[in-house]
Amino acid sequence: MSTGMLSVLSLLPIIVVAIFLVGLRWPASKAMPISYLVAIALALFVWKVPGANVAAASLHGLFTAGTLLYIIFGAILLLNTLQESGGIKTIRQGFTDISPDRRIQVIIVAWLFGSFIEGSAGFGTPAAVAVPLMVGLGFPAMAAVVAGMIIQSTPVSFGAVGTPMLVGVQTGLSADTSITSDFLALTVDIAEKVSILHMIAGTLVPLFVVAFMTKFFGKNKSFTEGLKIWKFALFSAFAMTIPYVIVANTLGPEFPSMIGGLVGLAIVIFAAKKGLFMPKEDEVWDFEEKSKWDPEWSGKLEIKDIAHKSGSMSMVKAWTPYVLVGLFLILTRLQSLPFLEWSQAWTLKWEDIFGSGITSSFQPLYSPGAIFILVSVITYFLHGMNGAAYKRAWGASGKTMIAASTALIFTVPMVQVFLNTGGGEAGYERMPIELANGVAALVGDAWPIFATFIGGIGAFIAGSNTVSNMMFALFQYDVGSQIGVDPTWVVALQAVGGAAGNMICVHNVVAAAAVVGLVGKEGTVIRKTLLPFLYYALLLGALGYSIVWTAEKGLFNIGSIIAVLIAIGAIYVIATNNKRAKLLLSNDSGINTPK
Repeated sequence: MSTGMLSVLSLLPIIVVAIFLVGLRWPASKAMPISYLVAIALALFVWKVPGANVAAASLHGLFTAGTLLYIIFGAILLLNTLQESGGIKTIRQGFTDISPDRRIQVIIVAWLFGSFIEGSAGFGTPAAVAVPLMVGLGFPAMAAVVAGMIIQSTPVSFGAVGTPMLVGVQTGLSADTSITSDFLALTVDIAEKVSILHMIAGTLVPLFVVAFMTKFFGKNKSFTEGLKIWKFALFSAFAMTIPYVIVANTLGPEFPSMIGGLVGLAIVIFAAKKGLFMPKEDEVWDFEEKSKWDPEWSGKLEIKDIAHKSGSMSMVKAWTPYVLVGLFLILTRLQSLPFLEWSQAWTLKWEDIFGSGITSSFQPLYSPGAIFILVSVITYFLHGMNGAAYKRAWGASGKTMIAASTALIFTVPMVQVFLNTGGGEAGYERMPIELANGVAALVGDAWPIFATFIGGIGAFIAGSNTVSNMMFALFQYDVGSQIGVDPTWVVALQAVGGAAGNMICVHNVVAAAAVVGLVGKEGTVIRKTLLPFLYYALLLGALGYSIVWTAEKGLFNIGSIIAVLIAIGAIYVIATNNKRAKLLLSNDSGINTPK
């Protein structure tokens, strides 16, 4: 069968997702079973993978879904614990004291706090922490999920203490020992390039977050109201990305997102309290009252305004659980500390399932879910909760987790069948590789523009930047060598594209939506995050093309032209919308007043 036909067939499970989940907005619980069946049919009848292997991949997927549900349960439990203890009420007041403006709050919580959590834990954990926190602050569940997904781009390549680079890229490349004798040094070199690319695209991520929030969830459905705080958004972007790049180029891939997010938090909160780049008091933006929200925005997770039993709680005590989450995540992921070995000592493993070579393993104590549950227990004592309140928190969390299980038990097995289609009697490469082969054969020298999209598709399918890099890093390196450009830049494009793919990744969206009780709205979320993904992948793909081909094709090539057009478009949109914002303000019709 031709490369082109295999590439088209490999796309079918993704096309099913695009049609039913994104296009028709079916819930994942209905759309993903169809995609799963399509993947099974292709594996059995086209790739001719043994039935035992397909069954093993499916069981591995179910096992992995269970690990995701564990994290979801822990995240919801922590939120419900803080709600019942009165901690959420205090945290909400603390953010109001910094600024009642929701645009400011979403940048601090989603972009900065989310980046820190991504750097600490990765694997979708920011959505499990930042998204419910925003709901607790009074954001519509849908708005919180969209914001939480959009920021899962810039910090992702250095998430989980550098795992997508140190495990994903390094493992992927090390399959070919002829490349180098020092794969760690090669990975560090690629990581430095990755940080620069992310800094460029990440500059507009906070602005995307606020503009999408005011457009889709504001009273006036206006991008203008979000773009009006462009100075604060750009300031917040650089507050994170400048230390992020410095760390990547000095300390290595482990700490850029973690330190960038933490330094950014300190700088931006200090600046906000001083009024730097902040909206004026009469320009504060807020959502309409809850009774006027579109019903589709609200999840089944109900945040109650419960005060601490003493009537008030200190800000330090309220925030301590989140501080502990960050601290425990760091302590259990640094190789220089003994906690990493301790947390990984207990492993549940099913080796060589049905003789397929597929192995499932899970380390319950290393999972962020264990940390969330531990911190919840600590919070019970720290906040002096009573047994009845804590019992309610556990009960409500269990119900929400069960609601998420239907979608995940089809989503993750589909992913695993798709990924484990190598070694069939037909002799074809795995579906992801055949898909990439078809694109490479079609586009030739223009490959760098498409390299980011391949990385993004890998993350969209696999649910992980790390897995996307493991699948495609060597493939990207080889394509770069074949077309005669620096292959390390092409691998860097793979890594940033894979990071951006987290914005549209199905099972990350399912997990984020489940945490706030928004099961069934996954397609609506992806429709809203698709444009930021396209911006990220196209800008960096074009920029990458310009970088690798400028010496041969000159500065004015198709890549540089596309990148410049995107930059001009961004400047034009900001400038024109700033004028509109002033006009709206002068007409007293564009800004909501604080409630």
